[in-house]
Amino acid sequence: MKKNLYSLAHNILMVVFDFDGVFTDNRVIVSEDGKESVICNRSDGYGPYFLRQIGVHTLVISSEPNPVVRARCTKLKIPCIHGCEDKLETLRAEADKLGVSMEQTAFLGNDINDIECLKHVGLPACVQDSYPSVFQYAAYVTSRPGGHGAVREFCDFILEAKQHGE
Repeated sequence: MKKNLYSLAHNILMVVFDFDGVFTDNRVIVSEDGKESVICNRSDGYGPYFLRQIGVHTLVISSEPNPVVRARCTKLKIPCIHGCEDKLETLRAEADKLGVSMEQTAFLGNDINDIECLKHVGLPACVQDSYPSVFQYAAYVTSRPGGHGAVREFCDFILEAKQHGE
């Protein structure tokens, strides 16, 4: 199975991430005035950076319109589309813009609103603590939960596959 996953990962030219539950542990802190905060794992920021260094495009697509998502993605220099109603349509449009096929695209998600993307990409993946119905659509499941290094783990896997070939 790992050899097959390496083969899938070797051909990836774009990696797309959900944000909440992937870069975070899916919890949110809400202050009295309604401002939201989340906690992200700093090591997750290195994964997309290293992918970009070898020419792999990265992108965050999030359903929720949230300044926290935008701020974190800006800091990490990851293009971000948030407040997205149709993730699959957005994913296809972004892949087309970059000249990347869906087979050359990986998606890391965690919840039911990610399933359509998972069903249409070359390397579908989910974090260890994903919603139960998501697992059946993932070829790769991280050993770490969202917000605890899952992004870095997935990026490292793709980097390893690209370094060592199929």
